[in-house]
Amino acid sequence: MKTTLKLALAATAPLALMLAGPAAAQEEVSACLITKTDINPFFVKMKEGATAKAQELGVKLSTFAGKIDGDHETQVQAIESCIASGAKGILLTASDTKAIVPVVQQARDAGILVIALDTPLEPIDAADATFATDNFKAGELIGQWAAATLGAEAENAKIALLDLAPSAPSVDVLRDQGFLSGFGIDIKDENRIGDEDDPRIVGHDVTDGNEEGGRTAMENLLQQDPDINVVYTINEPAAAGAYETLKSFGKTEGVLIVSVDGGCPGVQNVSEGIIGATSQQYPLDMAALGIEAIAKFAETGEKPAPTEGLDFFDTGVTLITDAPADGVESIDSAEGLDKCWG
Repeated sequence: MKTTLKLALAATAPLALMLAGPAAAQEEVSACLITKTDINPFFVKMKEGATAKAQELGVKLSTFAGKIDGDHETQVQAIESCIASGAKGILLTASDTKAIVPVVQQARDAGILVIALDTPLEPIDAADATFATDNFKAGELIGQWAAATLGAEAENAKIALLDLAPSAPSVDVLRDQGFLSGFGIDIKDENRIGDEDDPRIVGHDVTDGNEEGGRTAMENLLQQDPDINVVYTINEPAAAGAYETLKSFGKTEGVLIVSVDGGCPGVQNVSEGIIGATSQQYPLDMAALGIEAIAKFAETGEKPAPTEGLDFFDTGVTLITDAPADGVESIDSAEGLDKCWG
């Protein structure tokens, strides 16, 4: 009887080690990436960065995206799916930076590390961390460039602002207000779009961050003033759409278009003279750093720290233009193409 029991225990011991040992020691880490769309090249590159780093580190990555920029409900459903699946971390570029906060809190309450990418939540500490471009600085750089390029004529500028969405997510506000501040306009409340009273501002319209929206918004603002000569755009797809409208109206000469993103198509548009200047971001690095942070959190419980003096981790921004302006640091489109999004 004793001999039989010893043999049975010996036979089952390796199986027990197989079931308990390696599984406990190497529990798979899963993460989610939730972007605004799968169409914008910025988010395509972000997905590439997250996917490559996840493969490198052995992290199981699930990806989700809204149908269009501003599709808040799909992002809420994605977070709920990530909670249910037991994800260790979520990387999020929120379409509605205020309305998303309650479901983000649910994820954090479940022990999930939530990192905002590119677009800070409101308030910013609603996420555990934020990895982002300094979006105010990105706007400020193109505003400074536009003002310096116009010189004395900046006092007579007629400015169209092509923003993102009616909900005015934080990235929308930061870029818009940074541009106006850089141009030398009193922005009143820096947390609010459209409360300025400077007569040089023709108006604001929204684009949904895509070419079609850029075309429509530009048409609307040209109806308000056909002599617009400075066009700020939330991103380069919107800039491309704005240019098409200006071209159709025969108004491309003497109009400065400025933007933010620094994707390869956008930098090519700088090279071709379609966009005068753009602020380059680094979404591939942004997402890769986020995956590294989730893997570290899973291993040690440590959360990422912000850049010193800031309330987010600054992933960098560079002005790209082939018409450099005095006092505004920049690189040309050739160098920008070498750097564009990895």
